[in-house]
Amino acid sequence: MAAEKLRDLSQPIDVVLLDATVEAFYATGSKEERASADNILRDLKANPDTWLQVVHILQSTRSTHTKYFALQVLEGVIKYRWNALPVEQRDGMKNYISEVIVQLSRDEASFRSERLYVNKLNVILVQIVKHEWPVKWRSFIPDLVKAAKTSETICENCMTILKLLSEEVFDFSRGEMTQQKIKELKHEFQLVHELCLYVLSASQRPELIRATLSALHAYLSWIPLGYIFESPLLETLLKFFPVSAYRNLTLQCLSEVAALNFGNGYNAQYVQMYTILMNQLQDFIQNLALFFTSFFKLHIKVLESTPENISLLLAGLGYLIGISYVDDTEVFKVCLDYWNSLVLELFGSHHHVGHPALTPSLFGYGLQMAFLPRTVDGIKFEATERQKLYSDPMSKLRGLMISRMAKPEEVLIVEDENGNIVRETMKDNDVLVQYKIMRETLIYLSHLDHDDTERQMLSKLSKQLSGEEWTWNNLNTLCWAIGSISGSMDVEQENRFLVMVIRDLLSLCEIVKGKDNKAVIASNIMYVVGQYSRFLRAHWKFLKTVVHKLFEFMHETHPGVQDMACDTFLKIVQKCKRKFVIVQVGENEPFVSELLSGLATIVGDLEPHQIHTFYESVGTMIQAESDPEKRGEYIQRLMALPNQKWAEIIGQARQSADTLKDPDMIRTVLNILQTNTRVATSLGTHFLSQISLIFLDMLNVYRMYSELVSSNIANGGPYASRTSVVKLLRYKNVMQNEVPRIFEAVFQCTLEMITKNFEDYPEHRLKFFSLLRAIATFCFPALIQLSSEQLKLVMDSVIWAFRHTERNIAETGLNLLIEMLRKFQKSGFSNQFYRTYFMQIEQEIFAVLTDTFHKPGFKLHVLVLQHLFSLVESGSLTEPLWDATTVPHQYPNNAAFVREYTIKLLGSSFPNMTASEVTQFVNGLYESRSDLARFKNKIRDFLVQSKEFSAQDNKDLYAEEAAAQVESERQRMLSIPGLVAPNEIQDEMADS
Repeated sequence: MAAEKLRDLSQPIDVVLLDATVEAFYATGSKEERASADNILRDLKANPDTWLQVVHILQSTRSTHTKYFALQVLEGVIKYRWNALPVEQRDGMKNYISEVIVQLSRDEASFRSERLYVNKLNVILVQIVKHEWPVKWRSFIPDLVKAAKTSETICENCMTILKLLSEEVFDFSRGEMTQQKIKELKHEFQLVHELCLYVLSASQRPELIRATLSALHAYLSWIPLGYIFESPLLETLLKFFPVSAYRNLTLQCLSEVAALNFGNGYNAQYVQMYTILMNQLQDFIQNLALFFTSFFKLHIKVLESTPENISLLLAGLGYLIGISYVDDTEVFKVCLDYWNSLVLELFGSHHHVGHPALTPSLFGYGLQMAFLPRTVDGIKFEATERQKLYSDPMSKLRGLMISRMAKPEEVLIVEDENGNIVRETMKDNDVLVQYKIMRETLIYLSHLDHDDTERQMLSKLSKQLSGEEWTWNNLNTLCWAIGSISGSMDVEQENRFLVMVIRDLLSLCEIVKGKDNKAVIASNIMYVVGQYSRFLRAHWKFLKTVVHKLFEFMHETHPGVQDMACDTFLKIVQKCKRKFVIVQVGENEPFVSELLSGLATIVGDLEPHQIHTFYESVGTMIQAESDPEKRGEYIQRLMALPNQKWAEIIGQARQSADTLKDPDMIRTVLNILQTNTRVATSLGTHFLSQISLIFLDMLNVYRMYSELVSSNIANGGPYASRTSVVKLLRYKNVMQNEVPRIFEAVFQCTLEMITKNFEDYPEHRLKFFSLLRAIATFCFPALIQLSSEQLKLVMDSVIWAFRHTERNIAETGLNLLIEMLRKFQKSGFSNQFYRTYFMQIEQEIFAVLTDTFHKPGFKLHVLVLQHLFSLVESGSLTEPLWDATTVPHQYPNNAAFVREYTIKLLGSSFPNMTASEVTQFVNGLYESRSDLARFKNKIRDFLVQSKEFSAQDNKDLYAEEAAAQVESERQRMLSIPGLVAPNEIQDEMADS
C-alpha cells in the first residue's frame, strides 16, 4: 500500500500522500481504507521524529485536516518533550509559529478564511510560551504588544492570544504554572492594560473591540486593583454597555469587577459604577420591553403554532411580566399598554365582544347578547384553547396588576417623600390615566377568570391581616385593585367576596395600631365601600355599619381622612338614598331621622367645606322621601342650625349694617349660603320652603357685599349666593315676579366687578352668566319686561361673555345667547329684538368664529349662525332689518340684505380671499342652512381656506364627531360588566 511509505521519516514526507491518507481517514475512504489510514496516522503521531516534519507539512499542504494533524503532533511534543529538545529546534519552531500567525492575521481576507487554523496556531503558541516565558522568552509580551500596533487584524488576534495566556496561567494551569510566572504576568500587565485602553478608545472595528473586551474579562479577576480603579478602565467599560454589540461582554467584565472582595478602599468607585450602570440598564430594559411588546403585538399568533414556539412565547411573556415589575414609570407604561391590548384581545376572542370590529351588530340585539359565546364549534373551541394557553401568564399578570395598581382619583391620602401620610394637594394626571388603563385591564382579567382574581385578592388580604405582607403600599394597591373591579363579578360572587373583604378590613382597623396606619386603613375602607353601592343596597346591616364607620372617620383629624369620609358618604347616599328614608327591618325610625337627631355631634369636628358636603348628602336622602309632610319636617330639622345662625346675623345687621363687614362675619355668611347652595343642589324644587325663609335678606346681603367689593372696601363676598339664586329660578312661575328685584340687587353691582378685565372674580363671572341663562330659560317673560336700556345691558353682557377666552364662560355665554334667540323668535317682540341686535350678533359671532382662541366654541358658533340664516330665510321677520335712512337702496327681503351684508363683512375681514370665494361661501351657508352637518362643513372649509386655521391643531372643529365616538365607546364599555364603574352609571331604578 502506497501509504506505508509515510512510515519512512528518513527523508521529507510525501505531503501529497499524507493528504490522501488524512482525507481517507476523515472523509473519502472506505471502512478498510479508514482503518488502514488510522493505523498509519497513529504510528506517525507516536514516532518521536515526526514533529521534525511539521514545518515541511504545514508549508506544503493545502488540506485543513492535514494541518490539524501536524499541529496535533507538535502539540504532543510541546507538552511532553519540549524542554528536552535542542535550543535551535525550540527557537526555530516558536519563530516559525509566530511568523505564520502574523502572516495569516495581517491580511483581513486570510485572517477570516483561516480563522480556525489561526486559532489552533494560537493555542500551540501559548503552549510554547508556558515553557519559554518568562526566563527564555522575556520579550514575549512586549513583542506581542508591538505586533498588535501594526494592524487591527493582528491586534485582534493578539487579544485572543492574551486571553488564552491568562486562562492558561490563572484558570487551567494553576498546578503547572509557577508563582514566578504568575508574578511576571501581573508585572507585565501594564503593557496589556495600555493596549486595551488604546484599542477601546481609538478603534471603531467591532470585531477588535469584542476581542479586547473578551481578553479584559480574562484578566480582571487577578490583575492589580490600581489598573481597574485608578485608571479610566471602568469609565471606558461603562461607555460600551449601552451598545448592543458589546453589552454582554461589557457586563461580563463588570461582573468580574463586582466579584472582587478586598475591603472598603474603592467604595466610591463601586457606587459610581453601580449608579451609571443602573441608569444605562434602565434604557436597556426599556428597549427590551419595546422589543417584546412590538413583537407580540404583531406576531404573537405565529408563536402559538408549535409546542417549541409556545415554550418560547411563554418564556417571553414571563420576561415581560418580570420587566413590568421594574420600578420605572416609562418602562411600565410600555408594558401596560401591551398587557391592556392582549387581555382585550383574549377577552374579545372568548366572549365575542371587546372591540367594535368583533361585534358589528352587538347593540342591535340587546346588551345581554354580549356574554353569549360564539356557537360555531370550531371557533368556540379555539377561543377556549387559547384562553387555556395563556392562563398561567394571565394569572401572573393579575398578581402584577394588583401589586402595582395606580391610585384612583377618589383617594385623598398619600405617602409623601418623607414617608409621612398626608392629604394629597395636587392631582397627578399621569397617575389617573394609568389607573384608568390598569382598571380596564384588571376588569378584563377578572372576566377571564373570576375565581383566580378573587383567590389572589383574598390571599393578599389575609397576608395583610397576618402581618406577613403588611405595608402601606401593599394594602393600598390591593384595595385600589379590589375597588377597581366593582361590578365585574356576578351578584352572588360579588356579595360573598365583599363580605370577606369588608370584614377583614374592619378587623385590620381594630388590630393595627398607630395614627398613620389607621389613616391608611380608613382611606382604603372608604375607597372600597364607595365602589360597591350595589352590594350596600342589598345589605342594609353592612350599609349601616359602613355609614357609622364613616361618621367615626369624620372625627379623625388626620389630614385627608375627614374629606374622604364626607366624599364617600355623599357617593354612597347618592346610590342608596331610598334606603335611608324607609324604616328598615328591626329599626324604629328611618335612618335619616336618627341622623338628624345627632346632626350636631356628627358634624362637630368637620371643617366648613366638609359640612357643605355632608349637608348635600343629607339633602340627597331627604329628596328621596316621597311624603311631602315628612320631607318638610326633615328639611326643617336639617336647616335648623344654619337658619338659627342666619337669623342672628340678620338681627345684628338690622341693628348695624357694619357688623356684616367683620371678616369673621363675612366667612360665616359665606358658609351659611354655601350650605344652602349644596342643599338646594340635592333637593331641587323641594328647596323652595327653605329659600323662601332667607331670600329677601340674601339679596340685600349680596348687594351690600358686591358694593363693598366694587369700592375695594373688602376683598371678597358671598358670591356663592348667586348659585342659590340660579337654583331658585328653576321654580319658574314662582319666581318670575322676583326677577326685577334680583336684577336690582345683583345685576349692576356684579357687572361693575367683572367688566374691568377678563381675569378678576372668575367665580362671579361664571355664576353671573349662569344666572342670566336661568332667567332666560325659566323666567323669560321677565326679560321682555325690561327697559330697552336694561335689555341692552343684558345683550352687551352676553356678547362680552362669549368673547371671553375662558372656555366655560364663553360656552355659558353662547348657550345663553342661543336660548334668548329662540325665545325671542317665538315671542311677540321678535321684530323689535332682531332689528336691534341681529347685525351686531352676526358680526360678533363671525369675529370669535375666526379667532383661533375661541376654537372650542365652534359647535355653538355654528348653531347661532344656522339660527340667524334660517330665521331670515323663513320669512318670520316681517319688518326690515336694515335702516332705510342709511342704505342706498331697498332690498326685496331680509335674506337679500343679510346675504349682501355678510359678503361685505367677510370680504373686508379676509382680503386674502377673492370676492367670488366669499360669495360662494355665503351662498353655500344659505343653501345648507337646513342641514346642520353640511352647514358645519361649509364653515370648517371656509376657516381653513381663509388661512386663519391652516397649519394648526383644528381638533376643536371636529369636537362633535369626537364626542360621538366617545359615546359609542361608552356604549361598548357599558356592555361589559364593571368596565364602566357602577358609580358612573345612572341607576335610579336600582335604588328602589
